[in-house]
Order: sequence, then C-alpha cells, then structure tokens
Amino acid sequence: MESIKKGVLLSGGIDSICLTYGIRPEIAYTIDYGQTVAEREIYVSKYICKELNIQHKIIKVDCKNLGSGTLANSENLSFSPSEEWWPYRNQLIITLALMQGIKDNIKELHLATVKSDEFHKDGTKQFYEYINKLVSFQEGEISVKCETTDYFSHELANKYSVPLELLSIAHSCHVSNIACGNCSGCIKQMRVRFELNID
Repeated sequence: MESIKKGVLLSGGIDSICLTYGIRPEIAYTIDYGQTVAEREIYVSKYICKELNIQHKIIKVDCKNLGSGTLANSENLSFSPSEEWWPYRNQLIITLALMQGIKDNIKELHLATVKSDEFHKDGTKQFYEYINKLVSFQEGEISVKCETTDYFSHELANKYSVPLELLSIAHSCHVSNIACGNCSGCIKQMRVRFELNID
C-alpha cells in the first residue's frame, strides 16, 4: 500500500516542532509572509528539519502591509483578540503552503494549534474542520489536518516525547528575532519551559 505524502507547517515554535517530531512528514514548509520574526523562524525550522532529515522549503510572499499587531510591527485593529493578531493569517499561510504542496504531491497538510490558541477563531477545531472541507473540495484533494487542538503545548511535547534539546531552540517571540521576554509568545514559551522543567 502506497504511503500518503505528508507536509507540515513549521514555524519554529514549540507546537510546530512537537508536531513535526511526532508525525515525521516528508516535507516541511516555513512561510515568510512578512512577519517581523521570519528570520529566526526560518533559522530554527531549518535546524529542526536537518536534525530530523526532513525536506524543508521556505515560501516567501511579503504581505506585511496587510498585517496588523506585533507580528507586523503595526497597530492592532480595534476588534483584534490579541496583540499579535493578523487578519486571516492562518488561512493565508495554509493557502501558501498548499500552493507549493500540490506541486510536491502532498496529500495531507498538518499544522499545530493548541488549546490555548482557541480564543482566536482560526485557532479552533471548527475552523480546521471548515478549511479542510474547503480544501478537500478543490483540485488536488489535499486534506488539512490539525490533530493537536485537544492538547496544551506541554502535553503535546509529552505526547510525542520530544527531546528537550529540540524544544530548547524554539522561537515563539512575536516582536523580534531575539526573544524579547515580554510578548505573549515569549510568556507562553517560558510557561511551557517551566511545565517541562527546561532550564
């Protein structure tokens, strides 16, 4: 029986590192869509793929002028649910990965979203059900899978028994390519490191 070729969205954050380690896809995509921290996300993702012997592709499409919040180094929109919120971001990066993925003949695109992300509408199980239906309907018949929504980040690390040395390189900062220590991404990472007893 022929195996299904899997791709993963790899940002270099803890959640996507855990998923990549756990499912070992054939290929990982890192998207530079104009976010302030793209340089570090690419660096970490390259490292993870080299360690796991996974093909890595970087997709660059500068959408910074369409962004908002800390990831775009601009003001939040009035209805933004958080400081890093970027309108339709997950739809954007999923679409960009699929545009390359269909050329690479993947049949599944996996990405990581955890329980603490569900205050974003595009961080909910329902969002991924909707986008999977839409994408599966289109040519290529690729499935979008997010099997991580029932877990918190530290639970995901434990589920997949991810080595601490891989988690230690994760970059979750929304503001800078060097962790600021103050944004919600850095605070989340510090909390996860505490829960996993990472010094």
